Amino acid sequence: MTIFDAALLASTVRLFTPILLAALGGMFTARAGIFNVALEGMMLVGSFFAVAGVFWTGNPYLGLLLAVAAATLIALLFGYFVIEIKGDAVIIGLAINIFALGFTTYAMRLVFGVTGGYYDPSLEGLPDISLPIIRDIPVLGTMFSDHSILVYGAFVIVVLAYLFLFHHPFGLHLRAVGENSEAAGSLGIRVKRVQYVSVALCGILCGLAGAQLSISLVTQFVEGMTAGRGFIALVAVMFGQAHPIKILGASLLFGLAYAASLRLQGIGIPTQFVAMLPYVATLVVLIVTRIRPQRQSVKEQS
Repeated sequence: MTIFDAALLASTVRLFTPILLAALGGMFTARAGIFNVALEGMMLVGSFFAVAGVFWTGNPYLGLLLAVAAATLIALLFGYFVIEIKGDAVIIGLAINIFALGFTTYAMRLVFGVTGGYYDPSLEGLPDISLPIIRDIPVLGTMFSDHSILVYGAFVIVVLAYLFLFHHPFGLHLRAVGENSEAAGSLGIRVKRVQYVSVALCGILCGLAGAQLSISLVTQFVEGMTAGRGFIALVAVMFGQAHPIKILGASLLFGLAYAASLRLQGIGIPTQFVAMLPYVATLVVLIVTRIRPQRQSVKEQS
């Protein structure tokens, strides 16, 4: 059995998308000077309301919109406590994550009448889109054709995020606030407005990430189904230095780790060991992220 093939790469593209979307959201708050550990909770709320939206309306696109709205609301709640109340961002973020887990667990019982997870084969997820131009090209067609709109949209968002951050006046304001909010305010930049916009953008992208998990990769909701992906997205932000192109590369690395872990489960390797791969990759990236600036500092001193 071949482990590394076109099918593995196609799986990587699917699995890295929620991490990429959430990481891009975290990038906006990081650029605004807010350390956002609430990505996990925002994604989880988005995942739940995506399935709930499909359950209520029968339309996956309405489920997608509901996921975005719910995650954005949670993001703005996070923003209020951090920006207005001046609470510690890490503590508030962890509180949001705990709240999201408890809320979605209770809401699942309330809405679906089940515990643990909800699956209904009649629920319609986001359809896969076939790209006729590349569909029949070996390897490339397998990798990039027949994915949901969120997969293709994620690549577009990377480009738009880059243009927004580095070629738009508001992006300049965003980076200025993150560098020195007091100096930015003295120049007439409305610091709180910029921070709220960054938090709202984060909520929108985390809602999309959650929807990718629950109505694209699968069509179900499972208690705690984000399974740490929000924290992995946060590591991708750090490793990618809050730059959209670098975050794309970091997210691909984590997506490959997820895809490889699924593939290795079928060749006799213990499931518990294989399931560790994405998190081992996260620890390695954290170590590299820590060592890299230290080496750079040593070189500058020498």
